[in-house]
Amino acid sequence: MRLLITTDAWLPQVNGVVTTLERLCEELPKAGVEVILLTPAHFKTLPMPGYPTIRLARATASRIAHHVDVHKPDWIHIATEGPIGWAARGLCVRRGIPFTSSYHTKFPEYVNRILGIPSSWIYRLVKSFHDKAAGVMVATPSLHADLEGRGFRNLMQWSRGVDLDVFHPRGERLLGHAPVFLYVGRVSREKNIEAFLEADLPGCKVVVGDGPYREHLERRFPDAVFTGAKSARDLPRFYDSADVFVFPSRTDTFGLVILEAMASGLPVAAYPVTGPIDIVEQGVSGILNDDLAVAARAALQLDPDAARARAAQFSWSHCALQFLENIRTAGDRTRAAALDQNKEGSASGGPAHLLIDHLRTTDDSRRHP
Repeated sequence: MRLLITTDAWLPQVNGVVTTLERLCEELPKAGVEVILLTPAHFKTLPMPGYPTIRLARATASRIAHHVDVHKPDWIHIATEGPIGWAARGLCVRRGIPFTSSYHTKFPEYVNRILGIPSSWIYRLVKSFHDKAAGVMVATPSLHADLEGRGFRNLMQWSRGVDLDVFHPRGERLLGHAPVFLYVGRVSREKNIEAFLEADLPGCKVVVGDGPYREHLERRFPDAVFTGAKSARDLPRFYDSADVFVFPSRTDTFGLVILEAMASGLPVAAYPVTGPIDIVEQGVSGILNDDLAVAARAALQLDPDAARARAAQFSWSHCALQFLENIRTAGDRTRAAALDQNKEGSASGGPAHLLIDHLRTTDDSRRHP
């Protein structure tokens, strides 16, 4: 099976979307899937306003069409709603090519928080983007319910994973022995990091990451430690040096850093919102509370082993299995619709069916050696 994934988020960006797609690119070939990427690297780019490190592709319909014609994919997955995503969607709609999409980011809430534009306006635009997809993959049950309530159709569950061999307790204390409360992620306005830094907590607050809001926060909170971005090699050591992971965002759709923290033995403090409510076991692997300080203090009392045990329930191999199962379902749905309309189609599951069994066997063997 030849799979084309189009994405506006790709290296050198560091975020959950990129991490997820990187791991898909590692897992899917094990099942015999040839993955072809269409990223900003294939186009001229411009810096994103307010986020100069993020490059926006000057995607054109002709370049997208050329890529599709050359590689002749069996299926197309559109990962993001940026310029590449819109151009790829346009091509698929014009040519009648079925595709799946994924909803990674709450852009309506981001735009509302940063620019003050009503989120309902942006939701109408985003909904129109996904309306033509044979399947829209979402990371959590609460996000599924939210989007379904807004009229999104063909929603499919697609969870995430964590590498337990990379993120695990090491016994290091790079940040001292007082209680250390840690945030890891992009340092931007929509991440609501002020809520963490304003919280009345003992010990030390540490922010790992970079972004356009860092300088502002450093001036406002001089007692907090800002480390800047850390490499993939060094990041696990910072998780291991903390006592509680604080996730102040109210607008994420999942929160891969939550899994990384729990795998490292860190209980989580967060708001009871999409992402945390789907991942964190209340009172076991973390504390969810509308008062972030209350949640963080209570999380100090939790068992680190319980946090890691929860993270172990998420794997990248299972993530890839769900992804392929969703493609199979979307393909079946498309063929059924075509047959109902007396168009040419096949009731066969196509190449994805053959690959599902292979990947399921691989996943089971890893879980039950």
